[in-house]
Amino acid sequence: MMKYDVIIIGAGPAGLSFACSLANTSLRVLVLDSSPLKSIENPTEDGREIALTHASLDSMREIGAWQHIDKDDVAPICAAKVFDGDSAYSLSFDNDQADLEALGYLVPNHIIRQALYKAVKPLSNVTLRCDSQVTDLASCESHAWVELSDERIECDLLVSADSRFSQTRRKMGIAASMNDFSRSAIVCRMTHSLPHHQTALECFHYGRTLAVLPMQGNKSSIVVTVSSDEAESIQRLSDEQFSSDIQQRLKGQLGDMQLAGVRHLYPLVGVHAKRFISQRFAVIGDAAVGMHPVTAHGFNLGLRSQQTLANEIIKAIEKGTDIGSMQLLERYQRKHMLSTRPMYHGTNLVVGLFTNDTFGAKVARKMTMRLANNLAPLKKAITAKLTEKNVPFFMKLPGLR
Repeated sequence: MMKYDVIIIGAGPAGLSFACSLANTSLRVLVLDSSPLKSIENPTEDGREIALTHASLDSMREIGAWQHIDKDDVAPICAAKVFDGDSAYSLSFDNDQADLEALGYLVPNHIIRQALYKAVKPLSNVTLRCDSQVTDLASCESHAWVELSDERIECDLLVSADSRFSQTRRKMGIAASMNDFSRSAIVCRMTHSLPHHQTALECFHYGRTLAVLPMQGNKSSIVVTVSSDEAESIQRLSDEQFSSDIQQRLKGQLGDMQLAGVRHLYPLVGVHAKRFISQRFAVIGDAAVGMHPVTAHGFNLGLRSQQTLANEIIKAIEKGTDIGSMQLLERYQRKHMLSTRPMYHGTNLVVGLFTNDTFGAKVARKMTMRLANNLAPLKKAITAKLTEKNVPFFMKLPGLR
């Protein structure tokens, strides 16, 4: 029977970054994924663009993945504006106020996934096995194990990073709170005749949300969020009809707009596991917390989860203690719960407020935007939290970070 120190289920961004974080240890790490190797080596473009915070950028540099991303695939976000309804008034953030080179950095999801694979590939202590379906898994006081179709593999610590709808999380008896927003996101890329000046736009139009994220050149990532029953009809629009609709909703701010590529449709479901650990078992990434994309923090929280767990493991190695002990796992859970609970529930409150079109909700969100815009300390705190750079002291207090 084969034995590893750590088994990771899922070769997505969280799973691969976690493997990279354990690169400079003596641990033997196995990464299992049901997908074929070619889809991990060369992921297809899926329409999703990831807004990386400064903390995530630092993390990707540290694990050796950022070095595999071409600078032409990275677009700085230097400013952001939030609009409500048809009003021209905006809640605005910029990098000058934050004293940063940029608020964040936009990188295509498939480029990040490919970079993480390139970082993992040469690691001598990491084995990646694709086309591997986990049929069962369990743990006891001394070890954990997974069952594949033809063998059983044991480990000291088993980690799941297999999506927000994780079946392995369920099999290990960990429940999750799920919020089906009954909305779907249509994502695509568009070119435009006028420059975006590296400014992101979040437009909470009544009945739908339109996000515009600046890419390199006169190109932007477009995210249209609508009720799921309306999403299919938008998907059926011709390219010309869709482009014209987006151009009109932006009131010509970006000039003539043209669809560049295909439209992708994603249902929106938020997930927060009620626990992150069990006996010799932990969940990271979306298996722990799957966010609504409105604050663009889902990927960043996933990176933070693996880094938090990896740091605890490295400390245990230095002390010569058990890497799968419940004490270690409880420290990981406590830290990640404090990071994710306020963000998850806060994001859901924002979504609820800005997608509720009752008169009271409309008044409340306009007041909220003006309050945030005109209270400098509050605005600075929000900016710091979104960029994960220079977070004010009170934002670091337990329960707030």
